Amino acid sequence: MTDSAAVSASPRPSDAIVLTGLRVRAHHGVFDFERENGQDFVVDVTAHLDLSPSAASDDLARTVHYGELATEIADAVRRDPVDLIETVAERVAGVVLAHEPVHSVEVTVHKPDAPIDVPFGDVAVRIVRGRP
Repeated sequence: MTDSAAVSASPRPSDAIVLTGLRVRAHHGVFDFERENGQDFVVDVTAHLDLSPSAASDDLARTVHYGELATEIADAVRRDPVDLIETVAERVAGVVLAHEPVHSVEVTVHKPDAPIDVPFGDVAVRIVRGRP
C-alpha cells in the first residue's frame, strides 16, 4: 500500500481547525470572590474534521467558520457560572461537536489567575471528546 492509499483509507482524517489563546472573562470558580469579581480564562480548541471538501471547492459552507466558532465558544464560556473548569471544558466540547463536520475535539481551559498559594506558570484541564 502506498502512503497516499494509507491516508485515503483512514476513517478519520487528521485535519483540524485550531483556535489557541481565546481569552474570555467569566465568573467560574468555587470561591465567592471568583464568582463576584470574575477572571480571565484562556481556551484552546482543536476541532478535527475533514477539510478536503472545503479545500477542493473553496466553499466556506463545506467547513466550520472559525470566526463564528470562536464567538460560540466565548459565549459558552461566559454563560452560567460553574465551580469547575472541567465543566467549562465539557461545555465548550459540546459547542464544537454541534458542528456536523467535526468528529472529535480537544479542549484545554487555562485558568491563569487560579487561587493557588504557590507560584505557578499555568493551571489547565484538557479533555478530548468525539462522536461515537
